[in-house]
Amino acid sequence: MADDSSSQPPLAKYLASSDKKTRDKAVKSLAKYLSENQGKALPKQEMAKLWKGIFYCYWMSDKPLVQQALSSELADLLLLISSTESAFAFLGGFWEAIVREWNGIDRLRMDKYYMLVRKFINASFRLLRRAEWENSALGTFNEVLTSPGGPLCPDDTRIPGSLTYHIVDIYLEELEKALSVASDPSSDTTFSELPAPLIPLLLPFFDLAARTSSSITHSRVSTGLIDPLLVALTTASSSDPPSKKRKFLTLSQQSDLSDLISKSCIDEPQKGVVQPAELRNAVLRSMFDVASGPDVKEANRRKLYAIWKVAKAEEEDIGDTS
Repeated sequence: MADDSSSQPPLAKYLASSDKKTRDKAVKSLAKYLSENQGKALPKQEMAKLWKGIFYCYWMSDKPLVQQALSSELADLLLLISSTESAFAFLGGFWEAIVREWNGIDRLRMDKYYMLVRKFINASFRLLRRAEWENSALGTFNEVLTSPGGPLCPDDTRIPGSLTYHIVDIYLEELEKALSVASDPSSDTTFSELPAPLIPLLLPFFDLAARTSSSITHSRVSTGLIDPLLVALTTASSSDPPSKKRKFLTLSQQSDLSDLISKSCIDEPQKGVVQPAELRNAVLRSMFDVASGPDVKEANRRKLYAIWKVAKAEEEDIGDTS
């Protein structure tokens, strides 16, 4: 491999080499570059070239343990970048590459890319924790996810549905995992103990459910994220089981999300955690507000209102039994 100086990122051809030793050395060189060069992010064209190389570096990994280790190593690159702005630019490059290359991933490789996406979602939450959930960081994170080309953009028909569904399915789980970690040894980072502002983190999904033209996408957001969260918050708010109105949820969907709930707030981390009932009300209020927006698909509006109505009925049930 050519000079691995940290003055410039390793060339994509080394990252995508057929030789594992060359790829490994290129990843180490990239980690060194990212940790030592804290100036402006790479120009968009250079970022795209770099991420194409990283994508195929991962493509070439062909053993489960190697894939698992490499997916963690690549995601942890985010935490090596001390500038939050530059870290999100790097994250944006990841999502652009994933969206661009997703439909070319064959069936045998799909599971490992699902794992890579999971690792980057988790690392993104750890990055937000490092930034102490600053509003600017949250806004940039949501912009990366929801802008055209982002995996949760409701208007971009280029976004593969299977990618969006996977993010929906793992989002709360990975947030809970990220909140349970105290530090990151690889980047010498100690994470903030401030609670996660749940409403800003959920807004991309409320917006997606409200504005998507796909009934399948709307249904997946509802059953994969909104309903399980409301069930968990309802359960945490009362000693009684959730209302029979949510009987359609399978046991596998009914994670209690207890760590997430106990380490979350509405939207102001500095004020500390809030009670589950208060958090639940804030989630419902935010969802209702998004559903009431002017550019919401009418069918989606009705469905979100229906979720809100059922949840409010459950709230009355809790009040009657308390």
